[in-house]
Amino acid sequence: MGPLNGIRVLDLSRILAGPWATQVLADLGAEVIKVERPDGGDDTRQWGPPYARDAAGRDTTESAYYLSANRGKRSVAIDLANPEGARLVRALARGCDVVVENFKVGGLAKYGLAWPDLERENPALVYCAISAFGQDGPDAAKPGYDAMIQGMGGLMSITGLPDGEPGGGPQKVGVAVVDLMTGMYAATAIAAALYERRASGRGQYIDLALLDTQLGWLANQNMNFLVSGRSPKRQGTAHPNIVPYQAFETADGFLMLAVGNDRQFSSWCRVAGRGELAGDARFATNAARVAHRTELVPIVAAALRERSTRDWLAALNDAQVPCGPINDIGEVFAEPQIVHRGMRIDLPHPAAGTVPGVRNPINYSRTALEYRDAPPLLGQHTDAVLEAELGLDSAARARLRAAGAIG
Repeated sequence: MGPLNGIRVLDLSRILAGPWATQVLADLGAEVIKVERPDGGDDTRQWGPPYARDAAGRDTTESAYYLSANRGKRSVAIDLANPEGARLVRALARGCDVVVENFKVGGLAKYGLAWPDLERENPALVYCAISAFGQDGPDAAKPGYDAMIQGMGGLMSITGLPDGEPGGGPQKVGVAVVDLMTGMYAATAIAAALYERRASGRGQYIDLALLDTQLGWLANQNMNFLVSGRSPKRQGTAHPNIVPYQAFETADGFLMLAVGNDRQFSSWCRVAGRGELAGDARFATNAARVAHRTELVPIVAAALRERSTRDWLAALNDAQVPCGPINDIGEVFAEPQIVHRGMRIDLPHPAAGTVPGVRNPINYSRTALEYRDAPPLLGQHTDAVLEAELGLDSAARARLRAAGAIG
């Protein structure tokens, strides 16, 4: 059993930030009830192709995007806009430890599902609201998606090639990293609130904003600005504080060189046959190498172009100089280390037979994580949950279906 076994989560979120948080909680052992609109469900169900395929090779209706963020959950199809549906969700919330939602600010109040409504009936509830800009401030009411927050929050200003170079200009990251990081912060905040509840007996409200998150995890780039007063610029694959630390062309491809200290630089010089560079005052320390970046990088680049990627990886790994290939995702899954660590998983699925996935990277010594269920079909568990949690028999459920409250 996972460490959150016994915790029940009501997931009112959709798309990525909220579902990513609740998938992490499910991986950790929590029971997650995902509430979806009967007419289509989570928006990402339609975000394909690609879609999972059945045994005959035909597309199902389950998009790869949706499958990436919803394993381990039970899907209940309820229409919140229907008064009967809203009452059902309030009843479910009374038996839950956590609610996660990412509606527009104030959007759930009209259904009686805002924090004050649910907290009155369940004072121990931990309620996490995820929004683009937070629950207050001049932009609170505005909608927002990951890519625009990457731009507004500074990430695109430091991602991509420098202005003036071919292909230069702002770039977004290849995954919705703001959503993913907000989901990770949400999972952390929820776990901490549950821990605090053991002493206080009380739940609390968590206000998480994509924009706050984006700024919060700029880490050293934040401090580079705050200490120097100068905004960092795009440097392609190069590191703002370490040199040489970037992608380089080889005789037959590319590799990522990540020299993190002076000893590693000296080792690189020896392997490259340029031992004199380690004793050059311009390059002997990292601070000096950063100051003389424009002189050193062309020297390193010229040396690396003399040998193949395979040769460099073998020689540099033997010398304990950090480096690696620049893999596409298919090559990553074929990496012996990834295979050994069992990062790919396959789960039984009612429409596709099985669906692939990527396991949670957490490894506990005792409470091993279990991947119990593939991402659910829309409304797959509506009847089972309403009967088990709310005691609604088949006649009651039929009446609710006829009224359009459930799917």
